[in-house]
Amino acid sequence: MDAPAQSTPATKKILPLILATAIFMQMLDSTILNTSLPSIARDLKESPLNMQNAIISYVLTLAVFMPVSGFLADKFGTRTIFVSALVLFTIGSVLCALSPSLSYLLIARVVQGLGGALMTPVGRLALIKTFDKNEVLRAMNFAIVPGLIGPVLGPLVGGYLVDYFSWHWIFLINIPIGIAGVLLGLRYMPNYTSPVIDFDLKGFLIFAAASLALCIALETLGHAANLTPVLLIFILGFLLLYFYYRHARIDNNPLFPLNLFQIRTFRVGILGNLATRLGISSVPLLVPLMIQLAFKQTAVTSGWIVAPMALTAMFGKSFVIRILNRLGYRRTLMANTMIIGVIIILLGVPTTQNSIYVFVPLLALLGFFNSIQFTAMNTISIADLRVSMTSSGNSLVSVNQQLAVGFGTAFGLLVLHLFEQDNGDLHPAFRHTFWVVGALTVVSGFVFRRLHIRDGENMHSETPPEAPETD
Repeated sequence: MDAPAQSTPATKKILPLILATAIFMQMLDSTILNTSLPSIARDLKESPLNMQNAIISYVLTLAVFMPVSGFLADKFGTRTIFVSALVLFTIGSVLCALSPSLSYLLIARVVQGLGGALMTPVGRLALIKTFDKNEVLRAMNFAIVPGLIGPVLGPLVGGYLVDYFSWHWIFLINIPIGIAGVLLGLRYMPNYTSPVIDFDLKGFLIFAAASLALCIALETLGHAANLTPVLLIFILGFLLLYFYYRHARIDNNPLFPLNLFQIRTFRVGILGNLATRLGISSVPLLVPLMIQLAFKQTAVTSGWIVAPMALTAMFGKSFVIRILNRLGYRRTLMANTMIIGVIIILLGVPTTQNSIYVFVPLLALLGFFNSIQFTAMNTISIADLRVSMTSSGNSLVSVNQQLAVGFGTAFGLLVLHLFEQDNGDLHPAFRHTFWVVGALTVVSGFVFRRLHIRDGENMHSETPPEAPETD
């Protein structure tokens, strides 16, 4: 490692802010796009319900290329890769703003995704390596709080830009933020490197192909006239995952070592993230769509209604450590997941005869409990990783999150299409969709029963962490 500034007070003070810059850009970008899809669809002459490709193409690119983040950071240094990723993300934002059609927008979103695939996991990796294990939760919490300003501003800024200017500005707003992140990164981020063994190119190609096949199959399931090709792609995706498993068993340096899954907290964290986000991830897209398409409201109105969800998420961060200290990870995650599921189900109760503002308290509650959920899931996943596993484990956690977001978004829209009626009334379809994804979220809470009552204590205690426990 090369880093005289690795543990200086200035580095520890600024590094969470640098990570927050990356999170802010990604969160602002995704939430602005959610409220702006109907406007972009009109301009590009596309159906609003077909615009999910603009989200899924980005998420899929993240999932496919995030496995490279740990290797590149180890080889070239965390600062080098982080700054390069920010530059690439900013260039992609400019290309998105210049897109004349959906096809061009999808290509530009892939460029954005290439930058996003590296900047957040590499920033998080630098933070994990800088802080002691019992400081990581507090530092990560601090990094996420400024990043949550993105979801507050996203729906509001996106609504006003779309209604009073044009949707192109929702991407151009990333330029000054990206420049600020580059300057901070060059000045303060340590350039951690690690001894690198040859990159597992074969494993990367197999895993990337599996991710691609599964995402394509899920995304096309709701539109396919003939289900046979879609099912074949699904089967191909699972076969490729099996081939990766076979490959990782015999390779000396696999992309994601299988011994990661011998660590119970990592295994449960990965599975829990995937299961719960499958239900949760569609909500930020479905709510603005419902408000604009079913309730016939403007983008600004949908932005104001969704904004409290992010405000209470920021508020929730101040309670996470106290809740985990009192209840532990197991009880917190089980109860919290089920509460989130019930709230999602309640989003489907109001009818078009009710006031549109009945959604505000529900979304405010959802933001609070989502905040607790994501922090707890992310930290329990890395709680017992050994030093040698940090890069690969961190990369897999990031990949899993993005795959879960992509699957969740595609799944929510698939359910919406299945309930869509020919008479043009979309509201019943939205109601049934919330009931389905909410019920799925409630059931997913049982995944966290596999945690032990004292798992994760080393993430927020002042005592030295014990050796990772496996089973």
